[in-house]
Amino acid sequence: MLDFAIFAVTFVIILVGAVLYLYPSSRRASGIPGLNPTDEKDGNLQDIVNRGSLHEFLVSLHQEFGSVASFWFGGRPVVSLGAVKQLQQHINPNHSTDSFETMLKSLLGYQSGTGVSGETVIRKKLYETAITNTLQNNFPLVLKLVEELVGKWRSYPEAQHTPLCAHLLGLAMKTVTQLALGERFRDDAQVISFRKNHDAIWSEIGKGYLDGSLEKSSSRKGHYEKALSEMESVLLSVAKERKSQRKQSVFMDALLQSSLTDRQIMEDCMVFTLAGCVITANLCIWALHFLSTSEEVQDKLYQELQDVLGSDPVSLDKIPQLRYCQQVLNETVRTAKLTPVAARLQEVEGKVDQHVIPKETLVIYALGVVLQDADTWDVPYRFDPDRFEEESARKSFCLLGFSGNQTCPELRFAYTVTTVLLSSVVRQLKLHRLKGQTAEVRSELVSTPKDETWITVSRRSSS
Repeated sequence: MLDFAIFAVTFVIILVGAVLYLYPSSRRASGIPGLNPTDEKDGNLQDIVNRGSLHEFLVSLHQEFGSVASFWFGGRPVVSLGAVKQLQQHINPNHSTDSFETMLKSLLGYQSGTGVSGETVIRKKLYETAITNTLQNNFPLVLKLVEELVGKWRSYPEAQHTPLCAHLLGLAMKTVTQLALGERFRDDAQVISFRKNHDAIWSEIGKGYLDGSLEKSSSRKGHYEKALSEMESVLLSVAKERKSQRKQSVFMDALLQSSLTDRQIMEDCMVFTLAGCVITANLCIWALHFLSTSEEVQDKLYQELQDVLGSDPVSLDKIPQLRYCQQVLNETVRTAKLTPVAARLQEVEGKVDQHVIPKETLVIYALGVVLQDADTWDVPYRFDPDRFEEESARKSFCLLGFSGNQTCPELRFAYTVTTVLLSSVVRQLKLHRLKGQTAEVRSELVSTPKDETWITVSRRSSS
């Protein structure tokens, strides 16, 4: 995400594989403290598997070796940075490549240009502008979809359990498909079919590459390839349909106005629909989950919404005035570690602290570690939106690429949709956590709850 990739173990493997192919002679270790390889062939791969996720592995790595640490993938050294000070020395804010897009395309088997070519920069700008424009053109539709869901919740008896994951993935899927691809997806049957393939692709994209299990299972591989092929066919079909209609209201229309090929348009729509749905859904899920744990935060957010909006629906021009709402979303991203791992290939020899990082080394940004670092965040495991009143917290968050001009367009989109959701939910309902429920995090490409997360709601009496 931001200026670099966010990814699970899968992405390390693919990126390191690419490095081995492109730079087979670059094998020298950096001398940075860290783990010795536990296996000559696989390096520390089994240690990552044993920890359950790359994020959990990096937590233990940095606990043992400090904020700059190394481990091995096969015969390749990998350097991980686990504190703001060290990331600040390494991040280049002027870098134009979007490695999240690059990695996702690599996983999908799509070609992606390098970040130095003018064509790539123009294509990235087109992608970002298309997302911004579709939000502006279709903001009333976002309001409508949110109000439909909140109206459903308002009708529930107070004791009824509301499944956040199921409902909010549904909201994200409807919102993203209609804003990306247009009217065809007002039909629930189209959305359900799309979601079936979306889920099959997303669930496999982070599995199978680690131990080759996808290649070993012909049924799983066949299921994945069928879903990907069907989704590509749908996207190409929508593109053909909208091109003939000469429409100009949704994400795909903006791409159709450009010089991109049909294949490039399909690929960019695939990236936006995949990443946009998952990031938006999980930002919504975690935001409502954390709000349900704090009546005080809900009441403070309610007061801001009343002061800024009154009884009017939220609008794009009012969103920047909702400063506390922004703090709630920032704290949601931080506490949930929404995107826990990122990476960049070291393009020229660099230095962090006293450590030299050789050219063509894979550098991991352990964002999940940094977002819970007690040296940067006071009481890091507490959900506390007030911490973002401090300039130092906002500066650290911006440096990590979660706010400001380095934010990836999918996360910007997610912030807008989640703000609309909160502006409606919090003014109409109070959210209550279920006693005894603990939402455990599954730290993958995007952090999700391990199990369905439930809340109850009650109507808010107007004050």
